[in-house]
Amino acid sequence: MPTYSTLRIAQDPRNPRIARLLLDRPERLNAINEEMPREIRAAVDWANAFDEVHVIVVEGAGKGFCGGYDLSLFGEGEMDHPCQQERSPWDPMLDYAYMKRNTEDFMALWRSPKPTIAKVHGHAVAGGSDIALCCDLMVIAEDARIGYMPTRVWGCPTTAMWTYRLGPTRAKQLMFTGDTIDGRTAADWGLANEAVPAGELETATLELAERIAGVPRNQLAMHKLVVNQVLLTMGLEQAQSLATVFDGITRHNPEGLWFRRYAQSEGFKAAVQWRDSGKAIPEGDEARELVRRMDEKRGG
Repeated sequence: MPTYSTLRIAQDPRNPRIARLLLDRPERLNAINEEMPREIRAAVDWANAFDEVHVIVVEGAGKGFCGGYDLSLFGEGEMDHPCQQERSPWDPMLDYAYMKRNTEDFMALWRSPKPTIAKVHGHAVAGGSDIALCCDLMVIAEDARIGYMPTRVWGCPTTAMWTYRLGPTRAKQLMFTGDTIDGRTAADWGLANEAVPAGELETATLELAERIAGVPRNQLAMHKLVVNQVLLTMGLEQAQSLATVFDGITRHNPEGLWFRRYAQSEGFKAAVQWRDSGKAIPEGDEARELVRRMDEKRGG
């Protein structure tokens, strides 16, 4: 069985046709670090190479599915990084190359010839929602929350899956507000296949997985390719390229720099609280001036 630092994957002992991919950083709400995207791709590759496996269930350890990128590293951290460059002018293609690789790693779930099911409890937010939406199907707890709060500042969903899963009207609502929705709403809107009470999530997910697992692998692969081809024809890859470029811009424009400086000065929890509260976010020259003051205060 393969060994990873951020996740685990193994066949379900009750039904070896089902692989269970468990995001396993519960102490950080399964937040995405440098290694996780690569390890997701590697785990999917392992499941696809294992003939007995027919379907992959993706889930999170502990309190939730995935809380997004680890802001204690990427937001509050002081390191110079392709996604948070301190150099001026910043290099957009360095940022793009890094985030495009992460996007492609998450999309391994979408490209996998074997169907993938996201089993969502707790929170699947920000980059964690990217992982969930790259899966083919979703079974979600009624009290779970899913959304992309960084659309308010410091982020653009690089997988661009919201429009393809929800349609333009609902996608715009969530992107313009940064709001999250609960599991019942996700099912009502067509984002999730099914919403169930939290205590029934395991049973409902396995019932769906077992139903799929009885179908020959080649049948599953053919049907998935047909549906995926429709999305590709609609421009999914082009939308992802644009979204990934924009994601970099959101982290290096005046508003994005303000958010990072505020996280560095006050802590990422305080920055996230401001972002999600609905309070107006500083922009343009106001943001630049606040960045200047924080840099002076920090001795920058």
